[in-house]
Amino acid sequence: MKKRIALILTTVVALILVLTGCSSNKSANSDTKKAGTLTIGLEGTYAPYSYREDGKLKGFEVDLGKDIAKKLDLKAKFVPTKWDSLIAGLNSKTFDVVLNNVAENASRKKQYIFSTPYIYSKSVVITKDGTGITSVDDIKGQKIAAGTGTDNYNHAKHFGADVVPSSDFQTSMSMIDEGRVKGAFNSREAFLTWKKDHKNTDLKYITIPNKELAPSKIAPIFNKNSTHLRGRVNKAIKELYKDGTMKKLSMKYFGEDITKK
Repeated sequence: MKKRIALILTTVVALILVLTGCSSNKSANSDTKKAGTLTIGLEGTYAPYSYREDGKLKGFEVDLGKDIAKKLDLKAKFVPTKWDSLIAGLNSKTFDVVLNNVAENASRKKQYIFSTPYIYSKSVVITKDGTGITSVDDIKGQKIAAGTGTDNYNHAKHFGADVVPSSDFQTSMSMIDEGRVKGAFNSREAFLTWKKDHKNTDLKYITIPNKELAPSKIAPIFNKNSTHLRGRVNKAIKELYKDGTMKKLSMKYFGEDITKK
């Protein structure tokens, strides 16, 4: 009788351990759309963040997505999606997270949640020697190129510039070279990306102090119900900062560390 009771108890304990293990696995995997996989939404059309080369997805956010997934013991699956339906895909659970150069703002934070920023996007004044512009204060009353209707246009106006509309980044750079404007107002990341293909340029950028214009926080964005997954991603990004991966990726794609405030 005692042997029978012991056998029953052993069986019960084993069953409890199995169920506990299954429950634990279910809890870990329930964070994501598909067990064992981190499904990531992005456009895949904007170098150097995410783009295609020889048919394969590459870029800063592609490498970052793989590194985050690895920290979570998951496999990264990328789902290229057009911008119009990209963020909305979080609500329909098309993907677990979006990595697509998305900046935190009040409107988005009402509907979604963000993780730790992986880029601090800074606006800068692009100019060259001889223009008399050495700080953002010097653009007051000066002709400065910026895209119509963009934050850059509004920021340049705020600092008193005589803003000259520009259709695209290259046009702005050409306008400076031709002397049609004294400079351009744009993002540091855009200039660094452009400069990689224009190494002989004499154009440079002037940083605007954070206290005068705070950088935009670019971060992973999630469905509001994905608080546990967001916490795990926060931990992963913290580890990637600590082990130097963030800086390494930034230097690889931008030539400077844009992951710091």
